Amino acid sequence: MTLDLESLSMTEIIRLRELMSEVLIRRFERNLALAFTDVVGSTAYFAEFGDEAGRGLMQRHLDTLSQAVTAQHGRIVDTAGDGAFTCFPSADEAVSALAQLQQQLLEQNLTRPAQHHLSVRAGLHFGPVLTDGSVVTGDAVNLCARVTSTGTAGEIRLTKAAFLELAGANRSRCQTLAPAELKGIARPVEMMLYRWHTQGPRPTWVCIQESGERVRMPDKSVITFGRLKEHHGVQANDIVLLPANVEHQARISRWHFEVRQTADGLCVSALSDQTTEVDGKLVARGQSAPLRAGTVVRVSGVMTLLFEADGSDQPVAEADRHTQAWDISNVNFDDI
Repeated sequence: MTLDLESLSMTEIIRLRELMSEVLIRRFERNLALAFTDVVGSTAYFAEFGDEAGRGLMQRHLDTLSQAVTAQHGRIVDTAGDGAFTCFPSADEAVSALAQLQQQLLEQNLTRPAQHHLSVRAGLHFGPVLTDGSVVTGDAVNLCARVTSTGTAGEIRLTKAAFLELAGANRSRCQTLAPAELKGIARPVEMMLYRWHTQGPRPTWVCIQESGERVRMPDKSVITFGRLKEHHGVQANDIVLLPANVEHQARISRWHFEVRQTADGLCVSALSDQTTEVDGKLVARGQSAPLRAGTVVRVSGVMTLLFEADGSDQPVAEADRHTQAWDISNVNFDDI
């Protein structure tokens, strides 16, 4: 039977439109968990290493994402540019997949040079969409994309709507963020940060007790600390440790220690035979110790570093109570 739309009256067309709308919503509207992932720094990576290496980086993102999504009963809806759009039956499955993705990327990065690390930010929202099992459309998709764009490397951000869909265990891993003004969204959006790597607050600042200097930690999976600022014209350390006392400078190695992101959180890895002391315990070269907000690292007995999270009001002088005197009279200074 063919419907002659041209012969219908205005009233009949309006009634038909209302009927079609009801059928469309009944058949194709679903509440889904929506997620976007976005490779951070991809444009600069393509520019520096070329199209082949850049395409390889994108493929590693999609391959790793596909494994995590499939394991949590989700699917990749679309890929465009340097990101991907996925959907899941529930918010818990979605956040589990995103956490698995971040953990797998972290493990992969540990075996690669820093310049070839793959960093991804992710955003999650839960809401109504229209879908035929293939295409997924709606305002909820646009909101999710906007939320993703506010994140930084390694972050999983989610809307309040997604947070309310989570089970208690996953809710406990969420940290409230300030409401954000997003392009095309009328009201500020309430967001959460999902702490996939550690239950505690992540250190974001380094306070040097001797100088009172407070340095923001770069957003990297491996952060190096040492005396050397440049090596063959290239930056040597992310955070340079250079005491004012010249004699003390000689006690700090060119590359002294590094802070690494692991699946269990941050850790301090000693790179030098000179002493690295974490919360009063000596960490030998090649060994590691956990790093949390409030951790104090003592370097060769001449510098004290206090690691703080955003919003911490702990004074630098508080580091004194974490440190102990260390006898460096027999230290070998050849490794400098």
